[in-house]
Amino acid sequence: MRSLLTGRRWRRWALAAWFISLLVAALPVRAADTAPRIATLDWTVAETLIGIDARLVGLAQLDGYDSWVAEPVVPSTVRDLGLRAQPNLEQLAAIAPDRIALTPMFANLSGRLSSIAPVDVFELYGPDVDTWPALRRVTRELGEYAGRRERAEALIESTEDRLAELATRLPEEPPALIVIQFMDERHVRVFGKNGLYDAVMERLGIENGWTGETNRWGFSLVGLEELAELDGRIVVVRPYPVGVERALAESAFWQRLTVGSGHAALEIEPVWSFGGLPSARRFAGQLLEALDAQ
Repeated sequence: MRSLLTGRRWRRWALAAWFISLLVAALPVRAADTAPRIATLDWTVAETLIGIDARLVGLAQLDGYDSWVAEPVVPSTVRDLGLRAQPNLEQLAAIAPDRIALTPMFANLSGRLSSIAPVDVFELYGPDVDTWPALRRVTRELGEYAGRRERAEALIESTEDRLAELATRLPEEPPALIVIQFMDERHVRVFGKNGLYDAVMERLGIENGWTGETNRWGFSLVGLEELAELDGRIVVVRPYPVGVERALAESAFWQRLTVGSGHAALEIEPVWSFGGLPSARRFAGQLLEALDAQ
C-alpha cells in the first residue's frame, strides 16, 4: 500500500514538473542588452543618457547632480566617480565601462581616461551655436552612441510636444522674464542668448528681458543693481548659495526691486542651466507652474 502511494505521489510530481516546464518554455526570452556601458563626468551627458534609458554605469559628483540637476533621477546602479574635475580613476577602472563620454569642459582629462576606455567628446554650447537645434543634434548623437536611437527620437518628440502644449497655456502677451541665479547676495548670473533658458523661452513665446552680452554658456555675471535697469519679471532659479536667501530678506534694495515694484520675484526649483532636453522640459514646466501660481 505504501509503495502504491509513493508511486502516485511521484507521478503527480512528475506531471507538475512537466507542466511547469511547458509554461517556462512558453515565456518570451528577453535578449541580453548589448548596448555599451557608459561612464561620464558631465551632468548634461548624464541626464540625456538617463532620459533615453542608456546603460549609464558611472557619474561624477552624484550629490551635486541631485542638487543642481535633480531630474531625471540617477538610477541606484550608477556608481559615484568622485569629483568631476578629479575623478576617482580606481573607481572608474573597477566598473570597467565600454565607453566614456565627455564634453569640452572635461576634454583635458581625455588622455588619462583613455587608458581605461575609449573617450568621446560631445559639444553642445558655444558662442555661435543655435541652442535648440544643437540640443536635438546632441540628443541624436548620444542616442547613436548609446545604442538608443529610437529612444533619442522619442525624447526629442515628447519634449517638443510638451513645450508646444505649455505654450498654449500662456496668456496672449506674457510678461518679459529676467532669469537669474544668485552667486552671492550682490551678484547673479543673468541668462540670455546661447543658453538653455533663452532657447526654451523662445519656443514658448516668452520675451527675454536680458538682451545684453552672454558667454558661451548663455549667461552674464552682473551686479544686482544692473537688474534695476531692465524691464521684466524676475525669475530666480534655485538653489541659493548659503546665507543669500536670508540676506535678501533683509536687503532694502532687493525688496524695492521686487516686492516694491509690484512684481515679486518668481522662484523655481533647480534646473541645470547647461543641460540637455530633460532640463529644457523641466525648466518649461517649472516656469509655467510659477506663472500660474502668481
